[in-house]
Amino acid sequence: MTPPDPKPTFSLVGQMLRTPEEITRVLNSLVMRSEPLVCDLDGGKLQFRSRLRFVDPAQAYLIIELSPDAAANRALLARPRATFHAEPGGWRVEFAAADPTPTGSHEGAPGIRLRFPEIIAGHRRRENERAEAPPQQELRCVVDEGGVMSFDGTMANVSRGGIGFLQYDPTISLEPGTVLRGCRIDSPDGSSIAVDMEVRYSQLTTLQDGRQVRSSGCRFVHLSAEETARIEALFGLKS
Repeated sequence: MTPPDPKPTFSLVGQMLRTPEEITRVLNSLVMRSEPLVCDLDGGKLQFRSRLRFVDPAQAYLIIELSPDAAANRALLARPRATFHAEPGGWRVEFAAADPTPTGSHEGAPGIRLRFPEIIAGHRRRENERAEAPPQQELRCVVDEGGVMSFDGTMANVSRGGIGFLQYDPTISLEPGTVLRGCRIDSPDGSSIAVDMEVRYSQLTTLQDGRQVRSSGCRFVHLSAEETARIEALFGLKS
């Protein structure tokens, strides 16, 4: 086991960490801080809440404590893969881990063992980072249109930097690092543009009318100058 970093840090804004050393540093910081770890299950109807207990990058696994909710434990163990998030000190840290199994008798108190994550996403929670952007029109987006599981969503609050906020069915889960190919953004005037997007983070969001959706921050991938100009025009980003 790698010893925890004595000076945990969360300078992760907009980052996707992929090396075992970087991922271990962040996970060990969560262990030291005893940060609550959350996994939304069944489209947000069930929530698994726990803490990270043990991290071993050499053996490529980690252990989390059992949730006080037995139903949440059963639901998590029934999944092949799950996405977890923590919010230490205004940061949101998110990662996916696979193959949840009950710990053995030689591993201390009962818990759940998972494979070491391949990627960690981190960003400042929006309300602490900057004021809300001016409202922009919502545009329909057919996500991953060329894939096997395409679905509809809406896009709003796209910045000049190319980050879109995509809202869609809460039962769908997009992990950090997922690349969505050929997403078609439809304009009210009938025109459309196809773009590739990389998921940076995802979270459940409650809208003003009480509906719950999943919201993802997505980075546009490899936009040409022409595509950038069309995105700016669609969202009214031209000065």
